[in-house]
Amino acid sequence: MKCPFCGTPDTRVVDSRLASESAQVRRRRECVSCGARFTTYESPMLNMPMVIKSDGSRDAFDELRLRSGMMRALEKRPVSAERIEDAVNHIKRQLAGLDAREVSSREIGEMVMHELQRVDQVAYIRFASVYLSFEDIQAFEEIIHRLASEPTPEMHQRQVPLIDEES
Repeated sequence: MKCPFCGTPDTRVVDSRLASESAQVRRRRECVSCGARFTTYESPMLNMPMVIKSDGSRDAFDELRLRSGMMRALEKRPVSAERIEDAVNHIKRQLAGLDAREVSSREIGEMVMHELQRVDQVAYIRFASVYLSFEDIQAFEEIIHRLASEPTPEMHQRQVPLIDEES
Protein backbone atom coordinates (compact mmCIF):
# COMPACT_ATOMS: atom_id res chain seq x y z
CA MET A 1 0.00 0.00 0.00
CA LYS A 2 1.27 3.44 -0.91
CA CYS A 3 2.00 5.85 1.99
CA PRO A 4 -0.50 8.76 1.93
CA PHE A 5 2.13 11.08 3.46
CA CYS A 6 5.30 10.56 1.39
CA GLY A 7 4.06 8.39 -1.50
CA THR A 8 6.49 5.52 -0.90
CA PRO A 9 4.94 2.28 -2.21
CA ASP A 10 6.33 0.22 0.68
CA THR A 11 4.42 0.03 3.98
CA ARG A 12 4.15 -2.70 6.57
CA VAL A 13 1.16 -3.91 8.58
CA VAL A 14 1.61 -3.27 12.31
CA ASP A 15 -1.76 -4.59 13.52
CA SER A 16 -4.88 -6.24 12.01
CA ARG A 17 -8.29 -6.47 13.69
CA LEU A 18 -11.85 -7.19 12.73
CA ALA A 19 -14.10 -4.13 12.60
CA SER A 20 -17.76 -3.29 11.90
CA GLU A 21 -19.36 -6.48 13.17
CA SER A 22 -16.56 -8.53 11.52
CA ALA A 23 -17.52 -7.18 8.08
CA GLN A 24 -14.20 -5.35 7.65
CA VAL A 25 -10.55 -5.81 8.50
CA ARG A 26 -8.89 -2.81 10.10
CA ARG A 27 -5.16 -2.64 9.42
CA ARG A 28 -2.76 -0.29 11.15
CA ARG A 29 0.15 0.40 8.78
CA GLU A 30 3.54 2.07 9.05
CA CYS A 31 5.58 3.57 6.22
CA VAL A 32 9.08 2.08 6.08
CA SER A 33 10.44 5.32 4.61
CA CYS A 34 8.98 8.20 6.70
CA GLY A 35 7.69 6.21 9.71
CA ALA A 36 4.17 7.68 9.50
CA ARG A 37 1.30 5.47 10.67
CA PHE A 38 -2.15 5.26 9.14
CA THR A 39 -5.20 3.00 9.15
CA THR A 40 -6.81 1.18 6.23
CA TYR A 41 -10.06 -0.79 6.09
CA GLU A 42 -10.56 -3.82 3.89
CA SER A 43 -14.06 -4.98 3.01
CA PRO A 44 -15.56 -7.25 0.37
CA MET A 45 -16.95 -5.78 -2.83
CA LEU A 46 -20.67 -6.47 -2.89
CA ASN A 47 -22.97 -6.52 -5.90
CA MET A 48 -25.46 -3.87 -4.94
CA PRO A 49 -28.87 -3.55 -6.60
CA MET A 50 -29.75 -0.56 -8.75
CA VAL A 51 -31.84 2.09 -6.99
CA ILE A 52 -35.19 3.05 -8.50
CA LYS A 53 -35.80 6.67 -7.58
CA SER A 54 -39.27 8.14 -6.98
CA ASP A 55 -39.34 9.65 -10.50
CA GLY A 56 -38.75 6.18 -12.00
CA SER A 57 -35.13 6.77 -13.00
CA ARG A 58 -32.44 4.30 -11.99
CA ASP A 59 -29.11 5.01 -10.35
CA ALA A 60 -26.27 2.92 -9.04
CA PHE A 61 -26.29 2.50 -5.27
CA ASP A 62 -24.17 5.23 -3.68
CA GLU A 63 -22.77 4.38 -0.25
CA LEU A 64 -21.54 7.95 0.24
CA ARG A 65 -25.05 9.29 -0.29
CA LEU A 66 -26.43 6.80 2.24
CA ARG A 67 -23.75 7.73 4.78
CA SER A 68 -24.17 11.49 4.27
CA GLY A 69 -27.94 11.28 4.76
CA MET A 70 -27.45 9.41 8.01
CA MET A 71 -24.70 11.81 9.11
CA ARG A 72 -27.00 14.80 8.56
CA ALA A 73 -29.60 13.24 10.82
CA LEU A 74 -26.94 12.33 13.41
CA GLU A 75 -25.23 15.73 13.36
CA LYS A 76 -24.23 16.85 16.88
CA ARG A 77 -25.63 13.66 18.41
CA PRO A 78 -23.61 11.48 20.83
CA VAL A 79 -23.20 8.54 18.44
CA SER A 80 -19.78 7.05 17.75
CA ALA A 81 -18.36 6.82 14.25
CA GLU A 82 -18.08 3.06 14.73
CA ARG A 83 -21.80 2.78 15.49
CA ILE A 84 -22.62 4.80 12.36
CA GLU A 85 -20.39 2.55 10.25
CA ASP A 86 -22.07 -0.52 11.73
CA ALA A 87 -25.48 0.88 10.74
CA VAL A 88 -24.31 1.69 7.20
CA ASN A 89 -22.76 -1.77 6.83
CA HIS A 90 -25.91 -3.42 8.14
CA ILE A 91 -27.97 -1.64 5.46
CA LYS A 92 -25.42 -2.60 2.78
CA ARG A 93 -25.55 -6.27 3.83
CA GLN A 94 -29.36 -6.18 3.70
CA LEU A 95 -29.27 -4.71 0.19
CA ALA A 96 -26.62 -7.17 -1.02
CA GLY A 97 -28.69 -10.04 0.39
CA LEU A 98 -31.79 -9.10 -1.61
CA ASP A 99 -32.60 -11.40 -4.50
CA ALA A 100 -33.75 -8.44 -6.59
CA ARG A 101 -31.43 -6.57 -8.94
CA GLU A 102 -33.32 -3.35 -8.22
CA VAL A 103 -34.60 -1.75 -5.04
CA SER A 104 -36.73 1.35 -4.59
CA SER A 105 -35.31 4.38 -2.83
CA ARG A 106 -38.35 4.07 -0.56
CA GLU A 107 -37.17 0.66 0.68
CA ILE A 108 -33.71 2.06 1.38
CA GLY A 109 -35.30 4.94 3.27
CA GLU A 110 -37.23 2.45 5.42
CA MET A 111 -33.99 0.59 6.18
CA VAL A 112 -32.32 3.88 7.19
CA MET A 113 -35.25 4.78 9.43
CA HIS A 114 -35.10 1.38 11.11
CA GLU A 115 -31.34 1.74 11.76
CA LEU A 116 -31.66 5.32 13.02
CA GLN A 117 -34.45 4.29 15.38
CA ARG A 118 -32.07 1.70 16.87
CA VAL A 119 -29.17 4.18 17.07
CA ASP A 120 -30.67 7.51 18.17
CA GLN A 121 -34.30 8.61 18.50
CA VAL A 122 -33.60 12.30 17.80
CA ALA A 123 -31.79 11.40 14.57
CA TYR A 124 -34.70 9.14 13.69
CA ILE A 125 -37.17 12.03 14.07
CA ARG A 126 -34.91 14.35 12.07
CA PHE A 127 -34.65 11.87 9.21
CA ALA A 128 -38.35 10.96 9.36
CA SER A 129 -39.39 14.63 9.21
CA VAL A 130 -37.65 14.99 5.84
CA TYR A 131 -38.19 11.48 4.52
CA LEU A 132 -41.89 11.36 5.40
CA SER A 133 -42.40 15.04 4.50
CA PHE A 134 -44.02 16.17 7.74
CA GLU A 135 -46.49 18.95 6.97
CA ASP A 136 -47.41 20.09 10.48
CA ILE A 137 -46.69 19.66 14.17
CA GLN A 138 -49.33 16.90 14.38
CA ALA A 139 -47.06 14.59 12.38
CA PHE A 140 -44.19 15.25 14.81
CA GLU A 141 -46.46 14.55 17.78
CA GLU A 142 -47.63 11.24 16.31
CA ILE A 143 -44.13 9.94 15.76
CA ILE A 144 -42.94 11.12 19.18
CA HIS A 145 -45.87 9.34 20.88
CA ARG A 146 -45.09 6.19 18.93
CA LEU A 147 -41.41 6.38 19.93
CA ALA A 148 -42.31 6.96 23.58
CA SER A 149 -44.07 3.60 23.69
CA GLU A 150 -41.08 1.69 22.25
CA PRO A 151 -37.75 0.76 23.87
CA THR A 152 -34.95 3.34 23.63
CA PRO A 153 -31.73 2.63 21.67
CA GLU A 154 -29.96 2.10 25.01
CA MET A 155 -32.50 -0.57 25.94
CA HIS A 156 -31.98 -2.25 22.55
CA GLN A 157 -28.21 -2.37 23.11
CA ARG A 158 -28.58 -4.03 26.52
CA GLN A 159 -31.19 -6.50 25.29
CA VAL A 160 -29.97 -9.95 24.26
CA PRO A 161 -31.50 -10.92 20.88
CA LEU A 162 -33.65 -14.04 20.90
CA ILE A 163 -33.07 -14.69 17.20
CA ASP A 164 -30.44 -13.59 14.72
CA GLU A 165 -31.29 -10.05 13.52
CA GLU A 166 -29.50 -10.59 10.17
CA SER A 167 -32.34 -12.63 8.72
